Amino acid sequence: MKIKRFLSGVVVVLSAALFCLAAGADPVVGSSDTAVADPPVARPAGSPAVVTLFSEMEFADWNIKDFNYEPPADCPGPWEKVVLTGDFRVTEGVQYDRTCQVTLGLVNIYYGTTPEPYSDFGPAWHFERDLTDYSALFSSPQQGQAILGNIVNDTYTGIIYGTMKIEFYAVTSSKVPDVPDVVLPLRDSGGGAAFLYSYDDALSRAFQLPRNVEKAYLDVFTQSQHADEFWFTCVPDEVSDMLWSCGMTAFREAEIKLDGVPAGVAPVYPWIYTGCIDPYLWGPIPAVQTINFLPYRVDLTPFAALLSDGQPHALSIRLFNANDYFLADAALLLFIDEGTAQITGEVTENTLAASPEPAPVIVEDLHETDESITGTVSVTSARDYTVAGYVKTSHGKVRTKVKARVNFSNVQQFTIDDSNYIQDIRQNTTVAGSTTVKKGGNVRETKLNLEYPLSFNISQVRQASGKIYLTTTVDQQFNSVRLLKVNGSQTSSAKVWNGMSTTDTLVFNSFGQYTGHRDQRSSQRYRAKGPKGYCWDRYIESEDGVLTVVTDGCK
Repeated sequence: MKIKRFLSGVVVVLSAALFCLAAGADPVVGSSDTAVADPPVARPAGSPAVVTLFSEMEFADWNIKDFNYEPPADCPGPWEKVVLTGDFRVTEGVQYDRTCQVTLGLVNIYYGTTPEPYSDFGPAWHFERDLTDYSALFSSPQQGQAILGNIVNDTYTGIIYGTMKIEFYAVTSSKVPDVPDVVLPLRDSGGGAAFLYSYDDALSRAFQLPRNVEKAYLDVFTQSQHADEFWFTCVPDEVSDMLWSCGMTAFREAEIKLDGVPAGVAPVYPWIYTGCIDPYLWGPIPAVQTINFLPYRVDLTPFAALLSDGQPHALSIRLFNANDYFLADAALLLFIDEGTAQITGEVTENTLAASPEPAPVIVEDLHETDESITGTVSVTSARDYTVAGYVKTSHGKVRTKVKARVNFSNVQQFTIDDSNYIQDIRQNTTVAGSTTVKKGGNVRETKLNLEYPLSFNISQVRQASGKIYLTTTVDQQFNSVRLLKVNGSQTSSAKVWNGMSTTDTLVFNSFGQYTGHRDQRSSQRYRAKGPKGYCWDRYIESEDGVLTVVTDGCK
């Protein structure tokens, strides 16, 4: 939870016990259980083979929990769909939100955070992740790790228990899903995601890969922690003290390098945890992806021939402007050309190599007097790059061109005086990307547009009576449009619009002591459309921590 200094100079820390949160797979009107509008993973017909990774595992310390995985004997693959499910709960009491990572063969298969309990209520929650692209990982026995550090003592009493399973759906037709042949972790040892305390730190590993890599992708997680948890509220170092905020600006970005040469960019999603600013904001509806992070996929296919040359190659991730600290993890996904022993080719274009680091633009327009500070601070970044290459495969020469335009903007309006501390943040990240694959006379183009809008308003107002009202209002979205064109004709599309809003006011007396809250409201709507008529549209709404509306638009 963020500790915010009140204008009187009193430091107030809100107890985790203030927050009542629970979750279930299906939202129920009148319940305070955690409710999300997100859809379940779509599944094919038929019953799956189910492998339990661990059951009711207890998390009451900082020890890593080991477990063993065996492939389903009655469903050896190939699989049409692989779905990870998780069911967790925390006992009633006092506890903070915790980060949870689950790995198999060192590959991250789940990443998210936990809800907080109430003093007399312990929530439960459910999540799912489509792991079909990770099918190769599940074909052989693996050792796994569940990493969920949780302090339990006389003060923090909430104990977390969790069960995770994998559902395997056998292929029922002649069409086998086109999934990667090899899945590798970017880490070479256990213990969870790597700590990136500054831009000098890196998650890095040298690989000596098969000589017939045809396509390559990197699934990237970057999670803000500690001083960087609220990076989107940060300002330039030279004004951080006067604005009572963190430094290094509000811009963060993951840089992907291959042998030290820029190979891709991964924008950072502003995940918000259930202890953020005011815990009442996130009950019963948490922020977007809070309990189930999605990785950002970087296309490394233009480098496939280089990766196939039989020499060691180092992949690395650095976090631009990391400021104590980010956690980073990634998985390398490879498609192998079984029809040849040696892939050849080359990288033909890489404009990222000419601009290895972002060049954010900072603008400060602040006005300071003896009585007040007002004005704006902004930071923007624009990245426009192309990476291209070709491979000679057993089925001909294949050219791949990856283009992306990544734009970031964060504008903060401040009003600070003897009675007010107002920080109004408007942030957005947009990605306009395309991958064009040419083989012979055929052209296959995939376009992906992403948008991460965030507005975050913090308003602390001291009344003449001395009472302090802290009102926080947050609007957050994750929007995605993916289009596939073959020889100029659109053949499929998939769209996601996921948005949530929340507001609450905390009340403190003149001594800075918490006395209550009021006017809490939140809502989420998740809309999705995909191939074969897929449709999902759910809207949920809550008031004062109780779910009041559940509406489904797709039948």
